[in-house]
Amino acid sequence: MNAPVSPAETLRGALAALLDGLPPKQAAQAVERLIANYRGATPTDAPILRDRADVAAYAAYRMPATFEAVRSALAAFAEAVPEWVPGSHVDVGGGTGAATWAVTDVWPGERGVTVLDWAEPALALGKELAAANPDLRDASWRRSRIGAALTVESTDLVTVSYVLNELTEADRTALVDAAASAAQAVVIVEAGTPAGYARVIEARDRLIGAGFQVAAPCPHSAACPIVPGQDWCHFSARVSRSSLHRRVKGGSLPYEDEKFSYVAATRFPVTPAPSRVVRRPQIRKGQVLLDLCESEEQLRRTTVTKRHGELYKAARDADWGDSWPPRAAQP
Repeated sequence: MNAPVSPAETLRGALAALLDGLPPKQAAQAVERLIANYRGATPTDAPILRDRADVAAYAAYRMPATFEAVRSALAAFAEAVPEWVPGSHVDVGGGTGAATWAVTDVWPGERGVTVLDWAEPALALGKELAAANPDLRDASWRRSRIGAALTVESTDLVTVSYVLNELTEADRTALVDAAASAAQAVVIVEAGTPAGYARVIEARDRLIGAGFQVAAPCPHSAACPIVPGQDWCHFSARVSRSSLHRRVKGGSLPYEDEKFSYVAATRFPVTPAPSRVVRRPQIRKGQVLLDLCESEEQLRRTTVTKRHGELYKAARDADWGDSWPPRAAQP
C-alpha cells in the first residue's frame, strides 16, 4: 500500500503545476519585482499582486518557505498542547494560504477554515491550490482589510504569518487585539530578523496582557531575557528549493534555510518546554554545547557529555528550536 502523500508534497506538486505554461523568464522577473516590493512598506489596501501571473510566481517562490516556518512553529506549539486539536482556524493576511496547509500537516483532518486577505488574486489562487488538499476544499476565502477595521469571527486558532511587517503600529495593535478577542490560541510568525523579532515581542506582550499564556517557543510568560539591540530570538526551517528558486537566486543547492521568529499563546493551560534550544547546538569531541532559554527566565549554556549517557545521545540529535530535555526524557 502506498504511503499517504503529505501536505508538503501535495503543495509542492500544486505549485509546480502553477508554472506550467508560464515562461520561465516572466516568472523569474515577476518574483524579482515582488521580492523587492511586496514585503516592504506596502499598505494592505494597495496590493501589488496584480494578476494571476504575479501571484503564481510569488506563490511558487514564497509559499514553501512560509509553509515550513509556520509548520515548525505549529509543531513546537503542538508539543505544549498534546491533547488539543483546533476545530476551526482563521488565517489573517493569509494570501494564498500557506499557513492553512501547515495546520493540516500538524493536525490532519477537516475543520472550518477562513482565509482573510486584501489581495483578490491571491485569494483566488489560494482557493485553486486548496482544491488539491482534502482538508481545505471547503475553506472560505474572504477579502478583508487587515487593520483597524478588521473583524475576526470566533475560532479556536488564529494564525498571522509574515503580515505584521506590512502594517502600521496602530494596525498591528488592532490585528493582535482582534485575534486575541476571537481565538483560543494565536500563532504569529515573522521574519527571523531583529525587526521581525521586535514585532513578535510586541505581539507577545499584548497577548499576555490580554490573558494569554505563552506555549512556545518560550518556557515562560515572563519578559524575554534577551537584551534588545544585542541579540534576537529566531529559528530556522529547511526548505526544499524548486527550480524557480534556483533560477531566481542563481544558486545550485537543493535547499535553503528560512529564518523566522514566532510566538504561540493560548487562553487555556499549557505545558511549555522546560527550556528551548535557541542556537544551533555545537557538537564537539565527547560533548555537545546547548544554548538554552530556561523557565527561570534566563539564557544559559549547558554542556552535555558522554557521562550523561542517553541524554548525550539526545543532545547530539537536538536541533535549533527543540525543547530540552526531550519530552521522552522528562520525568
